Amino acid sequence: MRTGELEHRYGPKVHILDSPVLATWLARIGSPETPIPELRPLLRHIYEALLLAAIAGEFPTREAEVPTRMMQVTEHGVFRGRILDRSQEVVIACLVRAGVLPSEICYEVLCRLLDPSKIRIDYLSMSRSLDAEGRVTGTKDSGLKIGGPIKDAVLLIPDPMGATGGTVARTLEIYRELDLGPARKTLALPMISTPEFFRRLIAGFPDLEIYTGRLDRGLSPPEALSQPPGTHPEERGLTDNQYIVPGAGGVGEVLTNAWV
Repeated sequence: MRTGELEHRYGPKVHILDSPVLATWLARIGSPETPIPELRPLLRHIYEALLLAAIAGEFPTREAEVPTRMMQVTEHGVFRGRILDRSQEVVIACLVRAGVLPSEICYEVLCRLLDPSKIRIDYLSMSRSLDAEGRVTGTKDSGLKIGGPIKDAVLLIPDPMGATGGTVARTLEIYRELDLGPARKTLALPMISTPEFFRRLIAGFPDLEIYTGRLDRGLSPPEALSQPPGTHPEERGLTDNQYIVPGAGGVGEVLTNAWV
C-alpha cells in the first residue's frame, strides 16, 4: 500500500485514494442539494486527481536535463531530474455516456503532460441489459469506434461508477477479441467502486490496475464494516438491481439530464 491510499485486503492492484479533498468532492457530486451546474466542475476536479495519482504510480519516466530561463544568468540554470516519458502512447476507452466527460478530462490533462500526437480516444457505446425485475444481466454493445491497436500503449478506462465491473470487463474483452493488444498497462479509473467491482475484475483480469476515489460498501453487515475492506466475505455495496450504496445516484443521467 502506498502513502495516501486506504488500507485494504484486495491486493496490490487496487488503489483506493485516501484524500479528504477527494472525499469532499465525491460527497458533493452525490448530494441532491448540489446544483446541476456544479456537477461538471466537480467531476473535473475528481478526474484530474484520479488521473494524476494513476500517472504518478504507473506511467514511465526518464532522466532529463531542461535548461531554464536562469541560463541567461548562470550556466548552472539547468534542471536535472526525473520527468514523465512524453513519448508514451495512451489510449482512452470512452464509455458512452457516463464516461464521455471523464474521458475528455483525461485527454486534456494528458495532452498537457505528454506528446498530444501519442494520445487518442476510442468510443464504445454500451448499456446494461436488464431482466423483467430490473436486475442487471449483462452488458450490450451498440457501437464501437476504435482507432487501432493498443499494443505498448497505456489503456485508460475512466468509467465513473465501478458497480458490477461488467462494463470494464466487456471493454477489455473487446480489445482482446479484436486482437489489438497487449497494452503496456491497463488502468481502470472509477471515481466510486464497490467490493463486487473489485472481486470480479481482480479474478478475471489480474493485470488490471484500479485507481478509485472511494469504496462504497454500504450494504455490508456490521461485522464486515468493522474490518479492513476486502476482509469479510459478505462485504457488499450493490442493491439487488446493481446500484451502488451509498453511491451517487445516476451520474450519467444527471450529467446529461436525460433519464433513459
